[in-house]
Amino acid sequence: MDRVFKALADPTRRFVLDRLRENNGQTLGELCESVRMARQSLTQHLGVLEAANLVSTVRRGREKLHYLNPVPLHEIQERWISAFDQPRLDALSALKQKAESSMNAESEPRPEFVHTTYIAATPERVWQCLMDPEATAAYWYHHNVSDWQPGSPWAHRRVDGSGTDDVVGTVADVDEPRRLTLTWAGPGEDRPHGESRVTFELQPYGDTTRLTVTHVNLRDDKEYRAVSGGWNFVLANLKTYVETGTTLPVPAWRP
Repeated sequence: MDRVFKALADPTRRFVLDRLRENNGQTLGELCESVRMARQSLTQHLGVLEAANLVSTVRRGREKLHYLNPVPLHEIQERWISAFDQPRLDALSALKQKAESSMNAESEPRPEFVHTTYIAATPERVWQCLMDPEATAAYWYHHNVSDWQPGSPWAHRRVDGSGTDDVVGTVADVDEPRRLTLTWAGPGEDRPHGESRVTFELQPYGDTTRLTVTHVNLRDDKEYRAVSGGWNFVLANLKTYVETGTTLPVPAWRP
């Protein structure tokens, strides 16, 4: 049972289970596309889910199909949920689903920010500047702090020595030097519509690197405008720093 709770504690693994619930019996390649994660990172998550018996696999020729196994979840329900007043819990659950369906039907799609730039450097050099705390301090005015392993915390820490983190999150996906995905929120921030995520995608393009930054699940147009202005400056400053070793003039919004 401990393995089940450990597996369910990670939002990425819960997301994988949701994808299997929608379309059971997927190959690793199909899951990578639906989850948008590198094979190595997803394989690690699937290993945890298999160890918890939440995912089972079946061989089909050279392919391995992954299936959601609901038995451990049913055992949790039997042990803890059924001990309470089940009809009342069912009624509350139905009311919650009805309210959420009504809200979702009336709400607009969550805005997202996408920006692509071309940097005259190798993907390895750009990757280093995205993750090295001293480099990010030069062009982003914050230290990006983490061990950069999937599932590890990361922080966007001010350079003034106060130890203040303006953004915190989790390293959701690492595929060096091609792809980095981070969850993104202010410390203690409540995001009722789900976590916001930032993905950096690096691709060789001749003698340059094509860097695409996608910031998804933003709250509203106001947050989109704030995010858009910040990212446009940071990515322009990153390009300048990587290519020339200098940076743009300090913006007025610098902490």
